[in-house]
Amino acid sequence: MGVLTIKSQQECSYDCVSLGEVMLRFDPGNGRIRTARRFDVWEGGGEYNVSRGLTKCFGLKTAVITSLAKNDTGFLVEDFIMQGGVDTRFIKWVDFDGVGRTVRNGLNFTERGFGIRGAKGVSDRGNTAASQLKKGDIDWDYIFGKCGVRWFHTGGIFAALSETTPDVVIEAMRIAKKYGTVVSYDLNYRPSLWQSIGGKAKAREVNREIAGHVDVMIGNEEDFTACLGFEIEGTDEKLTKLDISGYRNMIRTAVGEYPGFRVIATTLRTVKSATVNSWGAICWADGTFYEATHRDDLEIFDRVGGGDSFASGLAYGFLTFNDAQKAVEYGAAHGALAMTTPGDTSMAALDEVEKLVKGGGARVDR
Repeated sequence: MGVLTIKSQQECSYDCVSLGEVMLRFDPGNGRIRTARRFDVWEGGGEYNVSRGLTKCFGLKTAVITSLAKNDTGFLVEDFIMQGGVDTRFIKWVDFDGVGRTVRNGLNFTERGFGIRGAKGVSDRGNTAASQLKKGDIDWDYIFGKCGVRWFHTGGIFAALSETTPDVVIEAMRIAKKYGTVVSYDLNYRPSLWQSIGGKAKAREVNREIAGHVDVMIGNEEDFTACLGFEIEGTDEKLTKLDISGYRNMIRTAVGEYPGFRVIATTLRTVKSATVNSWGAICWADGTFYEATHRDDLEIFDRVGGGDSFASGLAYGFLTFNDAQKAVEYGAAHGALAMTTPGDTSMAALDEVEKLVKGGGARVDR
């Protein structure tokens, strides 16, 4: 018997569906947003990135539930999603008014950082189609009941977009659980999204309500503190593989308050510089802690999406093996590899992830 009760592939159309906003990311490469003359452009979104990784890296069938304004920027986002292999059939298209007074598509400008200069993100996502989704807009009974879904993923970025999006999250979770779909949630705290609507107090109010519907809770130390109010004690900024007692205590507290949690997974990251981090992860399941291989001096090319790729690898580990140790190892390895390439989404291949899980290094493959 595995950790989670997971539906079989034979009875489901999708291994995973994600609910969240998908934006256009504008990347100035090695330069700065404020002085850029050109940008590379691709898609990205905290919740969507998980499904994309499950398809492109791990070969599973996924879909995204989102909303886009019906114009050329929306069609560009759709084209990126299709290139990622994620099913677009559940996108809710909204007529564009020609200006963006009533609806638009989100933009995200992100520079990578280097050395002592941290990565920086500037989003332009007010009044977007996804932020205006409300309860009743999506036929969840059709998705989870008729189509069948093994794993449903969403997160705190989507929940922070508007007054209506938390209701969409809870509605989706309730119906997913009615049909036996595993529900995961990445807290993904972003101060900029909450600052004008109540800050940490609002983030906690929303996320603590959502947490009662979650099977698999994912986040880092800031996420659990800001969104759920669980402080980490006994650790400092020099966190190492051998000093994770504070995380363990925090997780025990979370389990006590939310007995519905079947799995809790958190990344362990110490930022030595923008380009060198320590990186690892732990996972709690069925009363036992599991720790991934710790990588003390991981060189970072682009840190955006590392946590999403951890969540993607974690989901793959459970969907494929239903084994917590393998899940946290695949998550940590996939997240590490995702941060060696540009963009929000993973460019890793399954054999690369498995090589890392097995202890392989960076010798050239010929």
